[in-house]
Amino acid sequence: MSRPPTFTPPPGVHAAPLRTERGAFAVLDARPDGTPRGTALLLPGFTGSKEDFITVLRPLADAGYRAVAVDGRGQYESPGPKEDQAPYAQGELASDVLAQAQALDGAGPLHLLGHSLGGQIARAAAILDPAPFRTLTLMSSGPAEIDPAQQEKAALLSQALGFMTMGEVWDAVQALETPAPEEPGEAARTTEDPALEAALRRRWLLHSPAQLIATARALRVEPDRVAEVRATGLPVHVVSGTQDDTWPVPLLDDMAVRLDAHRTVVKDAGHSPNTDNPHDTAEALVAFWNRFA
Repeated sequence: MSRPPTFTPPPGVHAAPLRTERGAFAVLDARPDGTPRGTALLLPGFTGSKEDFITVLRPLADAGYRAVAVDGRGQYESPGPKEDQAPYAQGELASDVLAQAQALDGAGPLHLLGHSLGGQIARAAAILDPAPFRTLTLMSSGPAEIDPAQQEKAALLSQALGFMTMGEVWDAVQALETPAPEEPGEAARTTEDPALEAALRRRWLLHSPAQLIATARALRVEPDRVAEVRATGLPVHVVSGTQDDTWPVPLLDDMAVRLDAHRTVVKDAGHSPNTDNPHDTAEALVAFWNRFA
């Protein structure tokens, strides 16, 4: 599960609904002083939310870009059906992105970025209709299905959601992730911020179980769509950390070659460069987008 450093927007970042023809979506919106050089639409990953981008929003705005991070349908503060999985089919989520793009039209070139699962949804939107977008950035999001070990975890989570409540699943996952005591009889140690832990739990409880089950399946069965992405003609940026347990970095390197894409490896970062090293991640994104401003 992704772990943003905070759920409190910094000064100049506003929480608001983005109203589209397909409904309203909760967003964090950071705007630059003066006319934007462009707009970035940022899609979070599996179990994530708009808060996963919270530490890159101001740097992007300070560089002249309006940065809009969005909760997709059924993610955190964007409501969606809790039992019906059909609205979370990839084509439906891609159509949501196109509606979001239409709602943001007029704020300069639109740069689409998806992290992990968000990358799969972003590329599906670009394949469906590349016209609204100036560039496509795939962050820690590979060419096809996730790594076999992650497939097993996603399948287990889906099974658990079939017979356990969201609260029970959260408690079970936390128990598995809690470090064991270093000595017999010693209490498990934690340095976590209780307020952040409460916010993470609240986010999890607000996710739609149907969204999680449907998108977990998508992560496990996604076909290779690199040729379709290349056919859109969009400039592509492939970003990752120096290591990734969801799509191995060499696989991302190869995908970038196949896409003739710009490639950035963010130092001191794993699967979430946006939270692990936001300064270097924002710099890399801005440098890429500036080429097309």
